[in-house]
Amino acid sequence: MAERQSVIFVDDEDAMRHAVEQWLSVAGHEAHSFDSGPSALEHISVGLNGIVLTDLRMPGMDGMELLRRILAIDPDVPVILMTGQGDIESAVEAMRIGAYDFIEKPFDPERLAQTVRRATEKRRLVLENRLLAAATPPNALRTKILGTSREIERLRAAVSEIAATDVSVVLYGETGSGKDLVARSLHETSRRSSGNYVAVNCAAIPETMVETEMFGHEAGAFTGAAGRRIGKIEHANGGTLLLDEVESMPSPMQAKLLRALQERSIERLGSNASQPVDFRTIAATKRDLKADSKNGAFRSDLYFRLSVVELTIPPLRERRDDIPLLFEYFAAEAARSHNREPRPLKGATLDALMQHDWPGNVRELRNVAERHALGLSSFAVSDDTRMESYTKFMPLAHQLETFERRVIERALSDSGGRMSEVIEKLGLPRRTLNEKMARLGIKRRATNPRYQQ
Repeated sequence: MAERQSVIFVDDEDAMRHAVEQWLSVAGHEAHSFDSGPSALEHISVGLNGIVLTDLRMPGMDGMELLRRILAIDPDVPVILMTGQGDIESAVEAMRIGAYDFIEKPFDPERLAQTVRRATEKRRLVLENRLLAAATPPNALRTKILGTSREIERLRAAVSEIAATDVSVVLYGETGSGKDLVARSLHETSRRSSGNYVAVNCAAIPETMVETEMFGHEAGAFTGAAGRRIGKIEHANGGTLLLDEVESMPSPMQAKLLRALQERSIERLGSNASQPVDFRTIAATKRDLKADSKNGAFRSDLYFRLSVVELTIPPLRERRDDIPLLFEYFAAEAARSHNREPRPLKGATLDALMQHDWPGNVRELRNVAERHALGLSSFAVSDDTRMESYTKFMPLAHQLETFERRVIERALSDSGGRMSEVIEKLGLPRRTLNEKMARLGIKRRATNPRYQQ
């Protein structure tokens, strides 16, 4: 926040209010003191740009009741309680309710200043995240991470929650499942979106070049180093660093990366000067890093530094409901790119897409869709194999949902979205059809046919 945060101080003793207000002012805070809880509450609202420091024992409304009232207004306001030596049990109860911290009287002014400083920093981050969430359209992630399956809905919700924080993340997923897409989405919906997004394929860097690639070098650091070069880590300063295939990083480089993450600074090759860096780290891997850290294949200390949050991206075969939507999106994108007319998706082709195991995941699907858009591929199976393909990989309840969804979507497509024709064709009452569409997440389609038999 651009403006200084305030500290609302509540105490019924005049001398204490005067002393604490002076200490807070010297520490650089804007202090406002009140002699009672009710008078302080008049100045507390949702979005308060500051924190509350209150005595526990006061006549009328005590600090515990004031804490409850404040958290009811805004549960993210840090409240620090000042307690006497006999009030430790009450202080512990206050922490359980939601107090940020407590300080015993008599207290060291420096300790008070440090506690207040930490609380105001926490409040600043909360307010920044709220502004970010308000500025980000609610459907922003839907345009980045496509799909309507339960698995992808859970993934989007997790990405939205993690993006509002600044924690390190490990992304697990098979090749082609979309780890880079999820990492980009985390960056673009975070408060670091104005900074650089720097993706490093750890498996593609020659071992002899890893250090200069990651940390950069000064002119003359080695033969051929004609000028200074900024490394990937320094280039990510203020933004996000993606370490793709992090399990491939050589062990000596793992140690140096760990030091950079711990100290938040780096030294270019050939230099003794430290360069401060501030970036979010996202590591992507298809291996089990936890198991690798246990058997010595990956540094355990680096694993624990990277894996504050772990997120698994489901393979395409586990979210087959998303295949038609993704295929059409990629095919339309390819048709525009190559200046071709969109080609309709035939029923036989759809069935073949649904039965395929997709070892290459979304990347493989994109390639198939592009070939389809160019008229270079026929991806189909005979009618005799269609039902067998569904029973092969879906539980019964899922089969029925998928079948219902396909029948209704085809009817909508064939009728150009005219509900009266769909009702007549399917023999369903309007209310029943509306309920099924709501349950299956089906929306009325545009008039262009989606399927052709």
